[in-house]
Amino acid sequence: LGSEHYSYGEFDENGDGPHGNIPRPDWAARDLAESGEKVQDGFRCHYYDASDPKFTTPYDWKHCKGMEVGETYEVHWPHSAAGACGTVNQYQTPFYDGVFCNLDMDTFSTLAAQDIANAVGVHGQVFTIVNDESYFYPDMMRGMIIDEEMGMGQDIAYYTGSTTGETRSNEMCSMYTPITWQVDRKCHMISASSFDKLCYDMKMQRDDMSDDLHAHGSRELVKDDLVANNQARKALRA
Repeated sequence: LGSEHYSYGEFDENGDGPHGNIPRPDWAARDLAESGEKVQDGFRCHYYDASDPKFTTPYDWKHCKGMEVGETYEVHWPHSAAGACGTVNQYQTPFYDGVFCNLDMDTFSTLAAQDIANAVGVHGQVFTIVNDESYFYPDMMRGMIIDEEMGMGQDIAYYTGSTTGETRSNEMCSMYTPITWQVDRKCHMISASSFDKLCYDMKMQRDDMSDDLHAHGSRELVKDDLVANNQARKALRA
């Protein structure tokens, strides 16, 4: 729910949604150029407009659980040379199963940090849900949306990080690190039906992903002194 990544002017403390936003942490106050259970919020995009019906008209969800029009959601697509990339077993619940499914525990325990960074990567992209079919995209299941005309997947931040979620924090680190992240720095509007199609496709995987049909909590913003110093930004050009 919300974005756990931070992109100033795109998904940050100044965005909005049906239930507002979260503040930037005090330590980060610096100048910048279905489940039904409460989950930790992330940041919101800047698109939400309570006077525009595409952000407020409810959608009749058939497959996703607990999602809402107007809200911001971040999607992660894991890829792994140590897993089942490019096969029907790539996406599994929990996602670690698909990322490391070609390794036995004895082999996994011998991997050095750089081995993991070289083998495992995640694409991340942030969306605001709208009830408007002009924003429909038919196949979110297969990976980050790359569309030059729509400006999607064109401005990418690269860095090494770790796995995420609200069970990780600035006190509790992830054992699955470092992994390579590629995150779209822009927020995009997408139709609720696109997400519902994604949830349908998740249920159709060989490894039933029904436990991931709801929004998970966002990891808190990572403190500067815990962040890798190898961030790179690349704008794709034709």
